Amino acid sequence: MDSAALPKDLAFHLYQRLRLSHTSTKIRRTLILYLLIILLSLSSLYLLTSRSIDFIWVFAFFAVLVVSLTLAQPRIFTTQFQPFQVSVTNQTLNSSNQVVWSIGSNPNWEKSLNSGFSVKGFSNGDVYEGEFHKGKCSGSGVYHYYLCGKFEGDWVDGKYDGHGVETWAKGSRYRGQYRNGLRHGVGIYRFYTGDVYQGEWSNGQSHGYGVYASRDGSKYVGEFKWGVKHGFGFYQYRNGDVYAGEYFADKMHGFGVYKFGNGHQYEGSWHEGRRHGFGVYTFRKWEAQSGYWQNGVLVKASSQTQLPNSPVSASPCKVSIAIQKARQASEKAYKVKTVDNRVNKVVAAANRAANAARVAAVKAVQTRMHEGINTKALLQSV
Repeated sequence: MDSAALPKDLAFHLYQRLRLSHTSTKIRRTLILYLLIILLSLSSLYLLTSRSIDFIWVFAFFAVLVVSLTLAQPRIFTTQFQPFQVSVTNQTLNSSNQVVWSIGSNPNWEKSLNSGFSVKGFSNGDVYEGEFHKGKCSGSGVYHYYLCGKFEGDWVDGKYDGHGVETWAKGSRYRGQYRNGLRHGVGIYRFYTGDVYQGEWSNGQSHGYGVYASRDGSKYVGEFKWGVKHGFGFYQYRNGDVYAGEYFADKMHGFGVYKFGNGHQYEGSWHEGRRHGFGVYTFRKWEAQSGYWQNGVLVKASSQTQLPNSPVSASPCKVSIAIQKARQASEKAYKVKTVDNRVNKVVAAANRAANAARVAAVKAVQTRMHEGINTKALLQSV
């Protein structure tokens, strides 16, 4: 608990304990000095005594004296401190406008904090500056992670909730919405590698509609599910290739159209990122290969006769159906919802929340400094 909130009598007791601690230190030093004098004088006593029996008696006397002082030393200090045990009442803990600087992840008085601006440090080096409500970070505030980064924004019951900005030491930065301490809603994340994701989030992961732009120039626009490409979307590669269609677990899977930068094109079925199923591959000179594909290789052309006992029939009808489904998937991929307008609005709200958090942090630090000055004046007046 911060001494700024202590009453005068409690501050007086603390002052007495400090003074007594200083006195006990002086006593300890005096005893050590006496022991050194006794030990150094033994050689002189041996020379002054005429008989050995006299020296033995003198040595025994000093030995008993040394042992007695050694055993009595801790008891003296313990007895001196006993009358100054101080108890803090609930009324003291509930004083208004309390500003607290604590060391430890879970202080015992946390539930007794009132609403207001506070500064709190943790044993791992983290520091929170901002608003509190009923012992928890609530309102606007800044949380500094030790040597890692910081969060500036809205808090509810000790967790990120609302809008805010995360900044990390390596250079990554997120601006957007939060819920229960996780990225949730809409936001934009700039990775320290140069990649950027902007779109929808759920429980800390990209989930819903979004855009992922890589540093190398490639870009994906479409649906995400728990951090990976999943659903309808289109991907523009840095070499000029474009795929539009279905994704499953971050891979081209289902039906889609792949247009190569050299003018070639494949329309048909996909399986785990490879041409698999019925489809047609068209060359620049309008030459085409159609039929059944397996692991990216055409294994049965549509013009070939079906072999006996073969489970696959590469009929032109099946190929046409696959082409039609691929083109439909491609159209859906290009029609996915855009999130640019929503992201821009949320980023503006996140910036406002971060500014409010910085203001709250400044107020918390100023209040802490003001209360510290009052505490110093109180101790000096005792």
